[in-house]
Amino acid sequence: MTSFDLTIIGLGYVGMPLAKEATAAGLRVAGLDVDPRKVDALNAGRSYIDDLTDADLDAMISSGFTATLDASVLAQSRTIVICVPTPLDEDHRPDLSAVEGATRTVAEHLQPGTLVVLESTTWPGTTDEVARPILEKSGLVAGIDFHLAFSPERIDPGNAKYGLRNTPKVVGGYTSACKDRASAFYGQFVERVVPVSGTREAEMAKLLENTYRHVNIALVNEMAIFCDELGVNLWESIEAAATKPFGFQKFLPGPGVGGHCIPVDPSYLSYTVRKLGYPFRFVELAQEINERMPSYVVTRVQRLLNQTRKAVNGSRVLLLGVTYKPDIADERETPAIPVAEALLELGAELSFCDPHVKEWTVKGEPVQREADLAEALAKADITVLLQQHAVFDLDLIEERSNLVLDTRGVLTTSDRVERL
Repeated sequence: MTSFDLTIIGLGYVGMPLAKEATAAGLRVAGLDVDPRKVDALNAGRSYIDDLTDADLDAMISSGFTATLDASVLAQSRTIVICVPTPLDEDHRPDLSAVEGATRTVAEHLQPGTLVVLESTTWPGTTDEVARPILEKSGLVAGIDFHLAFSPERIDPGNAKYGLRNTPKVVGGYTSACKDRASAFYGQFVERVVPVSGTREAEMAKLLENTYRHVNIALVNEMAIFCDELGVNLWESIEAAATKPFGFQKFLPGPGVGGHCIPVDPSYLSYTVRKLGYPFRFVELAQEINERMPSYVVTRVQRLLNQTRKAVNGSRVLLLGVTYKPDIADERETPAIPVAEALLELGAELSFCDPHVKEWTVKGEPVQREADLAEALAKADITVLLQQHAVFDLDLIEERSNLVLDTRGVLTTSDRVERL
């Protein structure tokens, strides 16, 4: 029977970089997913992850990596890492259904001596209060018969400087022995492991990281709104403040927050605090401000068009960059969606240009894709720069556009170009 050093549950933006580094370190790795399209693509050498090329995948397969739909592989694995999504439900409450489902599957195949690690972002206490009881239905006891730990993922898609190997890995164990076992596991392919005293501390560390960013982005977003009314160039003020060599970190305003962390993770912390009987006011206010930004972008579009005696209704609006961050194809929680929805409701004739996105739908309806940037700029009544992909010719945008709203502060302002 084939045995594996590691099986990863969830073959997405978190699971696949982990599989890549573990395989490169000489571990025999299996990937388990419920989506047959992902499994088929991976086994055929076709990557759907920005940070994993087909060549990377070919090397992994040559080293023994395999993707499967068969959960029996878990019984053959020394270590199991759960990397499934933890989204919010419609009421902005944590949705742990994927974690619970994956954990139940692990419990059905759990063997003595196995290390089980949860990497999915969640509220403090999940590993102990949710995952552990499910796993112990196997008849095995955490900390005695098997090891249990939490290690938050820190994947930043598209980041060429920091990947899984050179980003410090926080590890918290259910017991001290669990922590040591998990630390030794990650130490095989991560340059620095940061052990903490327990799973709750590791879970909180992840939420603190992203709440810090969430709150500071909300700060500059709110400042962008009132600085526009005060006639203050906030972008210049931010760059000036950033010259201070201590006590300041630069954050920039934008059309809203996106991705798999910032729009979601702080709500997990807010949910935890509310269970204590009071709100986490910083997080909830930041959420309110950041969620307001797409509608504020649309308001600014309306204002610019009005200055040329045009209404949004019937105007040709071009959106540049519809992913949540530059130079990748990841569209998760992108603020381009609520911006587009609001513009369509106002009657705009919408199109988009994004070299990383071949097809884009809003409310189930396809949006026209423009392949020729120069032509698209010339025919649009207004262009909205939502994401500054490196391939965008900024000089061309400034020269060919009739009107531009720059939500990223990368264009030179003029009588036709306005910054958020």
